[in-house]
Amino acid sequence: MAVRMRQFPEMNTSRLDPWLVRFDRVERFAHWMNALLFAILMLTALPLYFAQVEALVGRRLLIEEIHTWTGIFLPVPLLVSLAGSWGSGFRADVRRFNLWSKGELRWLRSFGRVSMIEMGKFNPGQKLNALFIGSSIVVMLGTGLILRWFNLFPLGWRTGATFVHDLLAFAIMVAVAGHVVQALMHKDALKSIFTGRISREWASAHAQKWLIEEKDRPELE
Repeated sequence: MAVRMRQFPEMNTSRLDPWLVRFDRVERFAHWMNALLFAILMLTALPLYFAQVEALVGRRLLIEEIHTWTGIFLPVPLLVSLAGSWGSGFRADVRRFNLWSKGELRWLRSFGRVSMIEMGKFNPGQKLNALFIGSSIVVMLGTGLILRWFNLFPLGWRTGATFVHDLLAFAIMVAVAGHVVQALMHKDALKSIFTGRISREWASAHAQKWLIEEKDRPELE
């Protein structure tokens, strides 16, 4: 979801380090562990949902076990990354996901048609995606546990869990595909999740509020 940003030509950053820390080591660890586990879940879901894929792959019971325990383990890297002093940067970003300016809400209501918005570290599309994925982890874990140990739950719960789990799985695949496409379209932002840093020039064009916040933190940890 592209958003055109306002430049701040009056801000003189020539004497500052040209790079900003966008993601620290803990945040990068959490992101890539989350990506790996989601990839395993989506790949193992295909033979469980589609008989044609299952016929090609086989080993349904093994795939079910991998899918189940990967789903159970999914929240662990995020929880570990949020805990303790090492998670201060991650916790700060989580708080950012829950803070919305009037301009950002206006952008959402207009479905991105509002172009001139002063942005923070994350744009509204990124915030919405993060909130969706985070809440999906909780719902998918709960419904997945009901489906795995169905004997412990009444029929109505199992029926509802099946519907929600299947529908949300499709929505997650769409969201992940959109996230990957957007990442590939914005190469500088994509590099930052590997290196942890982004240029001040990029921040001046795409994250003006965040640039102001970070002007006294020029060095990469």
